[in-house]
Amino acid sequence: MKSVALSGNKRAERGTSNAKSLRKEEKIPCVIYGGKENIHFTVNEIKFEKIVSSPEVYFVDLDIDGTAIKAIIQSVQYHPVTDRPIHVDFLEVTDKKAVTIKLPVVLTGASKGVLNGGKLRMVTRKLKVSGLPSALPENVEIDITELKIGDSIKVEEINVDGLTFLDASNAVVVAVKRSRVTVAEEEEEGAEGEATAEGAEAAPEAAAAE
Repeated sequence: MKSVALSGNKRAERGTSNAKSLRKEEKIPCVIYGGKENIHFTVNEIKFEKIVSSPEVYFVDLDIDGTAIKAIIQSVQYHPVTDRPIHVDFLEVTDKKAVTIKLPVVLTGASKGVLNGGKLRMVTRKLKVSGLPSALPENVEIDITELKIGDSIKVEEINVDGLTFLDASNAVVVAVKRSRVTVAEEEEEGAEGEATAEGAEAAPEAAAAE
């Protein structure tokens, strides 16, 4: 998994009033835990938003007043009106300790069902996994080449070395459904077949009447 650098400064003061002052300066109150002690600090709002707004997931190489800490973003709180980030929780990671994180799903291949008129439905865009930092990929790739109309891929069918998937095993990740166009074409074909059969039955009757 890729890493991105982010610098921060320890908070000398804490509390609601201090947090409001920091936000006016475009600084986000943060805390990192998982190490020897919890550290309260701030990061630049604009630089942080560039990271969190990306569809990719990163390790964050924090530099807090000269102290280097490898971390992942655990959770982000947003303002209910402005949608600006108002607090961030980071989790320190080490090479020997498994972490839990959500990874984006990337589909590869061309589904047979889609090529035959089916509609691709991506149900889950991120999967919750657990694994050592060294085993975490940038995303979870799923090959959909063999998916036909009516087929789906569930969590229990996905295997990635070094990862444990934490979502429900029977949860559908991606599926190929019948599209309205496909159903309409099948109905038209069925109607044409019935009409042909009716015509075939009527022909002998007409010949007998003659």
